[in-house]
Amino acid sequence: MPKPRILVLGSSNTDMIIKLARIPRPGETLLGGKFTTAAGGKGANQAVAAARAGGDVAFIARLGKDMFGDQALAGFKADKIDTRHILRDAKTPSGVALIFVAGSGENSIAVASGANARLTPADVRAAEAAFPGSKALVMQLETPLPTVAAAAKLAKKHGVAVILNPAPAPSEKLPPALLRLVSILTPNETEAELLTGIKVTDDTSAREAAQALLAQGVETVIITLGAKGAYLHNARTSGLIPGRKVKAVDTTAAGDTFNGALAVALAEGRDLPGAIRFANAAAALSVTRLGAQPSAPARAEIERFLKTKR
Repeated sequence: MPKPRILVLGSSNTDMIIKLARIPRPGETLLGGKFTTAAGGKGANQAVAAARAGGDVAFIARLGKDMFGDQALAGFKADKIDTRHILRDAKTPSGVALIFVAGSGENSIAVASGANARLTPADVRAAEAAFPGSKALVMQLETPLPTVAAAAKLAKKHGVAVILNPAPAPSEKLPPALLRLVSILTPNETEAELLTGIKVTDDTSAREAAQALLAQGVETVIITLGAKGAYLHNARTSGLIPGRKVKAVDTTAAGDTFNGALAVALAEGRDLPGAIRFANAAAALSVTRLGAQPSAPARAEIERFLKTKR
C-alpha cells in the first residue's frame, strides 16, 4: 500500500539542550548539566514524526542560509522528507531553541524564531502544488498566524483535512475564520484553557472546553493530557482515550510526535479512537528518549509497542 501523503507547514529549530536535576529558578545558575544539541522546531518535529510513522511527507518551511539550516536540511533528506518547498533565507538566521530538561523529564524552553518568523502567505501560495493529493495538512503556531491561515484556506480549496496544533499556547483566542477551516484541533490542557477560558482538570471540564471550541467552528477537538492520554470530542463521540505508561526521560516534542503520528494513522483510514491510540503510543515512546526529533519512533517500534499490554 502506498504511503499517505502528509503536508506539514511550520518551524524548524536547532535545539540546544542542558539536562539538569531540576530547572533553574529565575536568577539562579546551576552547574553540572549535560549539554547536547538536537534537531527541533514544532513543524520539523511533526514532519519527522509523520515520516517515521509511515507517511510520505512534504514540508513547507524557511531556514537560514547558515550551518544550522544546512544540518536541518540534511536531516530532513535522511528521513526522506520532500524538501522542495523549504526556502533558504539569506537575511535571517535559522531558528534556535534553548531547552532545560529536569531529571523528572519536564522541560523549559526559550525560542529565537529567526527565519521561521519570515515564512509568509506568499511562500505558502508558491507551494500550492504540494496540496493536491495530500491527505492532511499539519500545522502549529511557531510561524506567523496569517501564514497558517493562508495554508488552511489552500487546504480547504483542495479538500485537504487540516490538523492544527495550537502551540505554543496562543496569547489570545484564534480567529473564528481560521477555526472554521480546522478539521482537528489538538490543544493540550493549557492551550485549551487559553482558547476557551475553561480550566481542564478532568473529563467533564475537558468536554466543556472541547464543546466551546466546536461552537467556534472546529469539527473535532482532541485535548492531549500527557500520560493520561487524549480526550476526543466531536458531534458524534466523546471520551478519554487512555495513554501508555512509560518512564519519562524528556517530554520535549511528545505533542509533536502525537500530531505527526495522528495524521498518518487517519490518512491510512483508521477511525479517530484507533488513530489516537496509535498517536498515544508514538508519543509515549518519544518521552523515553532525550531530544526532539531524535525521540520520534519508527513505524515498526510503534506497532510493536501497540501489541504490548502497557
